Amino acid sequence: MSTFAALHYHFVFSTKNRLPQIRPQWQNRIHEYLGGVAKGLGGFPQIIGGVEDHVHLLVGLKTTHCISDFIRELKRSSSIWVHNEIKAQDFKWQEGYGAFTVSPNSRASVKRYISNQKEHHRKRTFREEFVDLLNKAGIEYEDKWLD
Repeated sequence: MSTFAALHYHFVFSTKNRLPQIRPQWQNRIHEYLGGVAKGLGGFPQIIGGVEDHVHLLVGLKTTHCISDFIRELKRSSSIWVHNEIKAQDFKWQEGYGAFTVSPNSRASVKRYISNQKEHHRKRTFREEFVDLLNKAGIEYEDKWLD
């Protein structure tokens, strides 16, 4: 029998020190680039969004993917791209990330959530949003690791 899997992840990571470095004039371009990198790594990007200080990705992965390697390459490649194409030499991603599994029947609601980031962040900070995601997922954390 073959192996069948539906492995969808909601990834979240922020810019270094949560500085608003992802400028509106090139925000769509970096989202597209992240999608291209994800696809190049064998992933199945479904939606990518975010605001000036962080990104969200909904990506399907294969059973052979290692999440930490996948995220490390996304961050590395996109940082190089921003430095070379956008000429923002001070751009950096924060260490760490959030990775949340998404069941197939929840993908549509996660897509809506990611597509509404601009509206969502008129009322909530990244930290408030991330803490809520951690709590909903039942992930224990220490406040010192959130900044």
